[in-house]
This record gives sequence, structure tokens and C-alpha cells, in this order.
Amino acid sequence: MSEHLPPGNPELLLELVRYPMPFGKYKGRLLRELPVYYLEWFAKKGFPPGKLGMLLQTLYEIRLNGLDYLLDELQRIRD
Repeated sequence: MSEHLPPGNPELLLELVRYPMPFGKYKGRLLRELPVYYLEWFAKKGFPPGKLGMLLQTLYEIRLNGLDYLLDELQRIRD
């Protein structure tokens, strides 16, 4: 069976290396820099609503599946 998936959004990956955490222990740190255990905590307790939750969940999936390399080059370009 073939699923029809919506097209990917490359801007989403760029936001992961640009978007700062707006609250909590890691306030001001870029989402890309958040430790895995923090993302795991959100996965267990629930991601926040809206754009932030979507970005955190995406980052969690990237980390979970060993796809950090997708963000590495974007991080280098940003710096």
C-alpha cells in the first residue's frame, strides 16, 4: 500500500537550529542543543501545543532515529 505523505518542509530543519527554547531550565538555548533526556521527558509527559511542540517532537524523532547528521551541516552554515 502506498501512503500519500505531505511534502517535507525544509524550513522546519532550519528552525531546529535557529529556534530558542522559550521557557524552563534550558530557556534561551537553541532547540538543537537540548539534551536527549529533556526531549525524552517531553515525549513521556507530552509535548507542548503549537509550533514549539511540533519542533520538539521533530527533534526527538531525529535524535531517536540517529539522524542528527541532517542538522549538522545546517548548524555549521548557521555558525
